[in-house]
Order: sequence, then structure tokens, then C-alpha cells
Amino acid sequence: MDPAQVRALYRGFLREARKFTDYNVREYIKRRSRQGFRQSGNAAEAFATGKEQLEVVKRQTVVYSLYAPSLKNVMEIGKARKA
Repeated sequence: MDPAQVRALYRGFLREARKFTDYNVREYIKRRSRQGFRQSGNAAEAFATGKEQLEVVKRQTVVYSLYAPSLKNVMEIGKARKA
């Protein structure tokens, strides 16, 4: 397993997290991604598990996009005003 592959997997998680319209889900995916990569013990096993989890996140992105909330989260409203 190449370190470049691990970085690509991590970036894939962050990229998919940005696709979620719900702030809470988006931040949860980012937080769990960071935690998962920090806690990985066996590199080969963690990489395989990470790839499986990335596929789950990709499927969830599609499901969440179909049922996106019409109202924004309070955290997102605050960010929109600052920009």
C-alpha cells in the first residue's frame, strides 16, 4: 500500500463529505474520517476498511441528495452572512 493511495482515500472522504447538504452530516463525515485515519492500527486492514466505508459514504450522498432539507442549518446561515 502506497502512502499516495492512503492520501487519495482520505481526500475521497473529504470530497464526498462536501457533497452532503446537511451541515451535521457533513461535519460528522469529516470528523469520523480524521478519527479513523488517526486510529488506524494495521495499515492494510485499515485501508481495506476505508475503501469499503468510502463506498458507503458515496451511496449515502446520493440518498441524502434525494431528501435534502429545504431549510439551512443555523451554522450554515451564520457562514453565509460572513461571506
